[in-house]
Amino acid sequence: MEITEPVAQPAAPAKKPKGAVVLSIGLPGSGKSTWFKRHNILPLSSDMVRILLFDDATEQRYQDLVFSTLRSMLRARLLARRPWNYLDATNLSPHERRSWIKLAQDFGYEVHAVFFDVPPEVCIERNRRRDRNVPEDIMQRMAQKLRPPKFEEGFAKITVVRLKKKDGEPPHEEPRQEFGVEPDEGEPPEIVDSEY
Repeated sequence: MEITEPVAQPAAPAKKPKGAVVLSIGLPGSGKSTWFKRHNILPLSSDMVRILLFDDATEQRYQDLVFSTLRSMLRARLLARRPWNYLDATNLSPHERRSWIKLAQDFGYEVHAVFFDVPPEVCIERNRRRDRNVPEDIMQRMAQKLRPPKFEEGFAKITVVRLKKKDGEPPHEEPRQEFGVEPDEGEPPEIVDSEY
């Protein structure tokens, strides 16, 4: 795993942020949910909302209701001044990320991105092995839509998770995370130099 550091980071905000909203960005099968589980983080996610509303994580008929509920849940956490807020979703394009970034910034939070830069063919292969998979034509369309996050979108920090090969071993993801925000209460989970 490598962390990409920009040549020049955006200027620090005048006010100390209340905390951070951390968006995962990546294709289905890129390792987002696994990454959260391995770091003992329970993120807000559309699957969580589908289970809560419909008792079925595979329910796809009510996307507007699912995502408006997800936004309401994040808004409630921000109103409650929770310092660390995680969102597990594909967030493929700047357009899809814009409303999350605006919501966080409106409440005085920084926005961090964890970008899963995993080749589409790896994601498609992993997706085939899942019990609940995305059709391959949709995966291809999603891969075409995927855009890496940029600081210009409003991110204060971008962490990149990539596949890394070791001699004689199959590739594995090696995530690294560094948080630049001091939370008002409690500490974020320790997630530095973990491997899977």
